[in-house]
Amino acid sequence: MPANRPALLRRAVAVAAVLPLLALAACGYGSQAGADDTTKIVAGAQKVDGLGSVRIGYLGNLTHATVLVGRRTGFFQKELGGTRASYAVFGAGPSEIEALNSGSIDIGWIGPSPAINGYIRSGGRNLKIIGGSASGGVKLVVDPEKITSLEEVRGKRIATPQLGNTQDVAFLDWAAGQGWKVDALSGRGDVTVVRSDDKVTPDAFRAGSVDGAWVPEPTASRLVAEGGRVLLDESALWPDKRFVTTNIVVSQRFLRAHPKAVEAVLKASVKTNAWINANPDEAKAAANRQLGIDTGKELPANVLDPAWQSIRITDDPLAATLATEAEHAVEAGLLHQPDLKGICDLTMLNKVLRAAGSRPVDAAGLDAG
Repeated sequence: MPANRPALLRRAVAVAAVLPLLALAACGYGSQAGADDTTKIVAGAQKVDGLGSVRIGYLGNLTHATVLVGRRTGFFQKELGGTRASYAVFGAGPSEIEALNSGSIDIGWIGPSPAINGYIRSGGRNLKIIGGSASGGVKLVVDPEKITSLEEVRGKRIATPQLGNTQDVAFLDWAAGQGWKVDALSGRGDVTVVRSDDKVTPDAFRAGSVDGAWVPEPTASRLVAEGGRVLLDESALWPDKRFVTTNIVVSQRFLRAHPKAVEAVLKASVKTNAWINANPDEAKAAANRQLGIDTGKELPANVLDPAWQSIRITDDPLAATLATEAEHAVEAGLLHQPDLKGICDLTMLNKVLRAAGSRPVDAAGLDAG
């Protein structure tokens, strides 16, 4: 290990701890999106585990389509009966993990890097990955007047959503694979990494302050609509083009205290995913409508259609790729070599899948057993 690596790792931990807190101070543990007009609680419906509500967190991205669709169509509320499904929308995964750890939400849809970081920072005590949601939907989009090949990314300014988030780690790993050196924390090196909220990245791209971005959908397709070109789809870097983009995590405290509520949410997720895959056009419209409620504006067709096509909805958390992404974070200098044994608990998901007549999924050795 290089002599400066321990100091780098200590700085990484410090920065990773501070950034979510700054984000939370700005957004108050995630914004509460607009009211649902399709998910009213049926009069007399029984509460699950006696709970008044289950608090669900997610990001306003199409890669969180399960929650967008399940919320909009009422799948979650139906399974929870008299227990209200309440929601908080976050701008980035680290702030959602902080909310989960603080008890402000109970269950969340989130990318792998924040989940890994949250698990490691808590000594394996605060969360479990209990299911999958999405694969794919991440692209490197560039200004074609500045970059015409992968080699020309060197020396340019490339945006990622946030230091240490899933796409940030993926880009750092890809850059290292090109033989380029980049300081993970400052983002300076053979290529400059600009951490930019997905909401403002299109403005930065339009203004020319970044030359490209490694981002999830729908931001990637927004950039294409602004004249960008897809230079690389991250799925091309993975076996079978499958890699975890979004998983379901739960507070371990909540899982122990309210297993029936967690099972109800998983049932809703599995039913929602089946409906999405069977009704892609209707699901796309439902997801877009919820995005419009959450953000104040629905996506135009030239953004929505290509974004939706690049995302694969799945119940499988793709645990083997989760372990690979953890290795990428280690190699980037953002994480000590982690022990992820126990990060997954797929017992309840596999029970739900079997009851639905579907195959169980594998934890790739990351379960407690």
